[in-house]
Amino acid sequence: MTGQKVKLTAREKSELIIEGIVTVMIMILLNFAVLVLFTQMVGRSQQVQDGIWLLKIGLNQNNNLQLWSWQWVFVVFMAIFDAIVVWWRLIRRYHQIQMRHVIVELHYIAEGHLGHRIPFVVKTDLQKVIDSINALVDFTVQSMEEERQIEKSKDELISNVSHDIRTPLTSIIGYLGLIEDKQYRSEDELLKYSHTAYVKSKQMKVLVDDLFEYTKVRQTGTHLNTSEFSLTNLLEQLAASFELEAEKKNVEITVTTKPDPLIMTADPEKLVRVFNNLLVNGLKYGKGATHIWLTAEALGQEIIIKVANDGQEIPNDSLSHLFDRFYRVEESRSQETGGSGLGLAIAQSIVALHGGYIYATSDAKMTSFVMYLPMAPGKKVEKPAVIAQQEEQHKENRKRSTHVSA
Repeated sequence: MTGQKVKLTAREKSELIIEGIVTVMIMILLNFAVLVLFTQMVGRSQQVQDGIWLLKIGLNQNNNLQLWSWQWVFVVFMAIFDAIVVWWRLIRRYHQIQMRHVIVELHYIAEGHLGHRIPFVVKTDLQKVIDSINALVDFTVQSMEEERQIEKSKDELISNVSHDIRTPLTSIIGYLGLIEDKQYRSEDELLKYSHTAYVKSKQMKVLVDDLFEYTKVRQTGTHLNTSEFSLTNLLEQLAASFELEAEKKNVEITVTTKPDPLIMTADPEKLVRVFNNLLVNGLKYGKGATHIWLTAEALGQEIIIKVANDGQEIPNDSLSHLFDRFYRVEESRSQETGGSGLGLAIAQSIVALHGGYIYATSDAKMTSFVMYLPMAPGKKVEKPAVIAQQEEQHKENRKRSTHVSA
């Protein structure tokens, strides 16, 4: 919004004119009163008369000017003083009018017109008030927008959880209903129904556990139980725990750290959840992968950790959405591989809780999840400008899509 001067109405212009006329009349009366008093004072005091005479002689000698009577000197002095007073009164009244305009604009905004801003540009300290009001309104609008986004996010969370729980729950009730009504022809069919209900129950438990973990790490009051440990040993133990599952998929898991061992201070239990989610993600969705690399390297006060695989490339359009909750790449929506959709969102929240950040890269050769973590708690790893810009762009895109859908 371009700034503009305060436009005076006809009534306000008349108000200024009347103010000027009244001030001039008051000053004329005041001048006359002062002149009378000063004349009486001069007539009664010989010392004042001598001083005025000496002043006139000095002016005549220095400037070759004709001697002025002291009355004319007084008149000129009072005329200058009067002009200053009149100007000051007019400016003061004009500033009051400006303030009234600002108050009117403020009341207009307070009535709910939050898209409006005070457009005036003034040359006084009132400009600071105007700028502060506009900044406050901007902050209020932004806070309200964020609140709406949070409410919408909660609604989406409830909707997604309800949908993901209802699907297996419907199957469980259906198969248990068949068993309850004895609608099975053999013991094998009975075992099939009960097994299906059991598998669906496990899916529900995974979703509930992930949902609990996600809400837990997203809370502002969540604390880290930090301790010093060997990241090298932790990664090696995780690789060993996934060895059987990796062998079934003909995948080899390799662990490399620099230095070896790599010692850090963090919450090992929460970091295990991060690496567990990333390994599960790689084994489920890394189609065609033959290798998973777990690498960690200490650089100054930071640790760079990568979980990479040589599986199928993730589409570029999906990379920025991977850490959105309940987001799954389209090819991964099958019943066999589809998880809760919260794993990577949980990983991102835990990494942020440690003061770090995580992002993903993917091409035809390698898909990598890269984490930057501080060596010790209480410190925060600064994001590169490129990563921060990508995240901001992603947030803007989500807001636009939200407005379009609304």
